[in-house]
Amino acid sequence: MHDGANLGKEDVVLSVEGLRKTFGGLVATDDATFEVERGTITGMIGPNGAGKSTLFNLVSGFYDPEAGSVTVNGVDVTGAEPHEVAEKGLVRTFQTPRKLEGMTVREAMLVGPRSQVGESFVSLFTRGDEVTTQERKNLEDAHRILEEFEIGDLAHQAATDLSGGQMKLVELARAMLAEPEILLLDEPVAGVNPTLANKLSDQIERLNEQGTTFLVIEHDMEFIMNLADPIVVLDRGHVLTEGTPDEVRSDDRVIDAYLGGGA
Repeated sequence: MHDGANLGKEDVVLSVEGLRKTFGGLVATDDATFEVERGTITGMIGPNGAGKSTLFNLVSGFYDPEAGSVTVNGVDVTGAEPHEVAEKGLVRTFQTPRKLEGMTVREAMLVGPRSQVGESFVSLFTRGDEVTTQERKNLEDAHRILEEFEIGDLAHQAATDLSGGQMKLVELARAMLAEPEILLLDEPVAGVNPTLANKLSDQIERLNEQGTTFLVIEHDMEFIMNLADPIVVLDRGHVLTEGTPDEVRSDDRVIDAYLGGGA
């Protein structure tokens, strides 16, 4: 029996209600409902096939739900395009970061900021001074954030030359250029060596202390249990339960889901 998520939180930055998505005869997300409270690092776990990545794609606008709603800071973004969701303050990373061909790390960082005036061809001619001022600020911010992430030395390196762990650090740094209110991380330490995993954990905690809210999918149980509180548990596309790491670890239903569920 599903207990579901803990609802009615005081300061909700992300509200997901009744999300449903099917692929043919497969129900990937089934009436998924949960909230993320502002200021938290909320973890999301579940066995393979539980619907975690599908849920991220629904929340961030990459999939359209067949039912349900997504609200960011009280604004309904259900069915909105990814860039529209990002404009409301919700940004995401991907399990496998996309290496941008032909770009240095610094240039890849500059893809991150929201609402860039220079993205409009007309603005290049009609608002040239504003474009120059904004691009100068973005460049300064990119260098500052790379230094804060202790990877400033990678600024002029080709993005395609980075290791998987380095690319995940760059992707996290780039996401911060968008100044998100909530950042969704899809398996941030998958395939990352322990040293870089610890560095990513430190950076997430630092950013959280500075005001960024996180929702993190992760298969590495030690990593997520040490980092996140609360933990939302998915099973077969539905929220099974939500609780502290200790509560989740000791819940027989969670153990059963990992041992025999989530096909």
